[in-house]
Amino acid sequence: MGSDWNSLMRNAHVPPPFIGINGSSPAAPGHRSLHRRVAIVTGGAGGIGAAVTAHLVSLGARVVVGYVGDPDPAEKLVAALNASATAGEPAPRAVAVAADVSDHAQVSRLFDAAQEAFGPDLHVLVAAAGVQDGAYPRVADTSPEQWDRAFAVNARGTFLCCREAARRLARGGGGRVVTFSSSNVGSLRPGYGAYVATKAAVEAMTKVLAKELAGTGITANSVAPGPVATPMFYAGKSEERVAAVAGECPMGRIGEPMDVAPVVGFLCTDAAGWINGQVIRVNGGYI
Repeated sequence: MGSDWNSLMRNAHVPPPFIGINGSSPAAPGHRSLHRRVAIVTGGAGGIGAAVTAHLVSLGARVVVGYVGDPDPAEKLVAALNASATAGEPAPRAVAVAADVSDHAQVSRLFDAAQEAFGPDLHVLVAAAGVQDGAYPRVADTSPEQWDRAFAVNARGTFLCCREAARRLARGGGGRVVTFSSSNVGSLRPGYGAYVATKAAVEAMTKVLAKELAGTGITANSVAPGPVATPMFYAGKSEERVAAVAGECPMGRIGEPMDVAPVVGFLCTDAAGWINGQVIRVNGGYI
């Protein structure tokens, strides 16, 4: 069991591009509800973000994959997405851009790079970049540095991206902002003090942003996943703890990135135009 667990920890990843958890395509052939729209996905090279990137491309979007650190996962994902393009599709389908979302100059350059790659019209921001402390310190044991790091990426980073999106996304319809919260905002588990505080801030800001964008045709919503099989989720958790978390879910399992990506994709489409200022908890019933 131990060796299987170690393998799971090493290989926790998003399913290959365009392959759903049951082996099917996330989007039915011909269903191109985001055809030629341009999306920026921060944290778009790993975990849930990579699944979102692949799903948006399958819906016809051209995607800028924002990443930080090792460029290899982003470059491999982009290469796979571009290699799978069919005849007649605009090329490239995706590009990778390094950007630390906590740095306002890098966020601005990320949006500049999107316009340089795909033209002036930007339509979608998915702010999926985030961090979580795998030590799960209680509030009394959280250092100011740990607190500041969580807020720098999760709250400030989302703010900077939303700020830029509010200034640059296309007006008049099709503009979409999707931020990432967490179902932990509802469950309020010990050990998540800083993390939950950042995500509660994201939820509140997203709701305010939705009202501030009145008249633009841009919607702003937040997706709050429950436990999902990603390296961030597994970090610092024992095999027994993961089994306990799975047992707390009515569906009897940990989620997969492709459980979340189609929900994000839907919020980016015209069909979701009447959904605005909402927090969508995608968690299999986990509370």
